[in-house]
Amino acid sequence: MPDVHQYPGPRGGPARLRRRGYSVSRGLREPDGRASEGAATTSNDKTNRPQGTVPSADDLRRILLEKELEEMNRRDKARVAEEKKRAEFISKFMTEHVTEDERALIRRLVMNAVKDGKMEAMVYSFPARLCTDGGRAINNGDREWPETLQGKARELYDRYENAVKPQGYRLKAMVINFPDDVPGDVGLFLSWAPEHF
Repeated sequence: MPDVHQYPGPRGGPARLRRRGYSVSRGLREPDGRASEGAATTSNDKTNRPQGTVPSADDLRRILLEKELEEMNRRDKARVAEEKKRAEFISKFMTEHVTEDERALIRRLVMNAVKDGKMEAMVYSFPARLCTDGGRAINNGDREWPETLQGKARELYDRYENAVKPQGYRLKAMVINFPDDVPGDVGLFLSWAPEHF
């Protein structure tokens, strides 16, 4: 049985080792400290072992665990940032008026849809839970769904009734996704198609 200091590593030579993530040194260490040919060390080995020695199974498992923890931390930070962004949207949705930037965005969405040959465009979306009934009336096609709107969605609907509908447009609301089989987000769709299109 060969001495552990003479372990030649995976077959295939230095090129194959590099493809597998190893960095090739001048050689393994002989018992007297001299280097022998064929040594390799992992490029991300964080142990204090002498260069050229084979990492233990524990070392490799620790490296994998550290990577998993880093990925978990990255996902957690992304989730917290998304929750913060969503909370800010909800606060503004319920307490502020529709901005001129939002109106300009709606106009761009409509014109882009026209350029694409479409007869309608989704001009606004918001969480279904911001409806007074959690989006049930919209999901069920209830004709009284506008009465469940709040905040900016209600403001947009009132503007549609007063200024947009008289010009031949129609507005409909649909639940556009169902996370965990419950209404997720509502989309408001503005249509300029003929009435019996």
